[in-house]
Amino acid sequence: MSPTIPKTQTAAIVKTSGSPIQIKHDHPVKSQAQLTPGECLVKLDCTGVCHTDLHAALGDWPVPPRSPLIGGHEGVGIIVAIGDHTSGSPVKVGDRVGIKWLADSCLNCEQCRKGLEQNCSKAKLSGYTVDGTFSEYVVRIKGVTVYRALKYSQTTAGDWVVLPGAGGGLGHLGTCIFPIYASLSLTALISRSIREGHGSQSYCDWYAPVAYSRPPDSNLYVDSGAEKKKLCEDLGADVWIDFKESKNIVEDVKKATGGAGAHSAVVTTASSSGYTQAIDYLRCGGTLMAVGLPGKANLEASIFFTVFKSIKILGSYVGNRQDAIEAVEIAARGAVKCHYQLRKIGDLQTTYEDMTKGMISGRVVLEFN
Repeated sequence: MSPTIPKTQTAAIVKTSGSPIQIKHDHPVKSQAQLTPGECLVKLDCTGVCHTDLHAALGDWPVPPRSPLIGGHEGVGIIVAIGDHTSGSPVKVGDRVGIKWLADSCLNCEQCRKGLEQNCSKAKLSGYTVDGTFSEYVVRIKGVTVYRALKYSQTTAGDWVVLPGAGGGLGHLGTCIFPIYASLSLTALISRSIREGHGSQSYCDWYAPVAYSRPPDSNLYVDSGAEKKKLCEDLGADVWIDFKESKNIVEDVKKATGGAGAHSAVVTTASSSGYTQAIDYLRCGGTLMAVGLPGKANLEASIFFTVFKSIKILGSYVGNRQDAIEAVEIAARGAVKCHYQLRKIGDLQTTYEDMTKGMISGRVVLEFN
């Protein structure tokens, strides 16, 4: 028996970029008869809230989102309908599925053929160019970001990786993923919260996992704030240092990494401050992975020392289909322990405000029931 599909649903809508969130309880739901071949309707149980969603709501990226917009790209739910004349479907009604950032790509262009379907010129992006997961139902065609960045960071077991943005949603997942990916024997977390701006707050956390043959009681965690301190302790911190009191970020990172500096910096923070001194604290041959996307900022680095130290600067967008499969396999092993706060869909505006102030550690997950 097919699930009953209502005609209306609850959805969080941004009418125009920068306007407040509107919670609508009468937003239409696409019926099974309205689904085109290849489309399915998913009833969502919950959805994560990412800093990308905040940028989408503000419309402060150089690439504008659609308007009006239902944001969100981290949903989990059950398939309740599939379009007629769909052939070779890999899913069926009743299957549990996840919704990610890349909703669709052509799979036929040069970028798609090379495994860069996230860069397809015809790509559809959940919660940005097509409606996303801040609604009870979402139509789709039949955690990945930080995994891909770590995967391509050109590091191996024994290497230091600094992760600005560690106390947030993407960053804290890196503490789980990196040890599995690189077969780490030891993980250390270095985090920092930096206040900047005129009367407003912007935060940047610093995270460094490290693997080498040392006793498991040598974990080093540094951050600022009681909530993030607790998060770091939950991740196994043996040493806690308030990085907000640091007078020299570069020297502190070098000291923590044995003097030579980190092998890689995977910058997941949405604050430009996370990029500022990365070149200086990377060791020779190090790699800067640019992941976090500040609304309006430039990446500044010393050309001399970038060349002199043989530093590599790489941009890492979201993962492709293979990256997604690999990330899910890691999660299936039970290695990914997501630290989250459970809220209601009606709390989305407050969540954005807390996110802007840097008051959220881990991830916020919204539920609909």
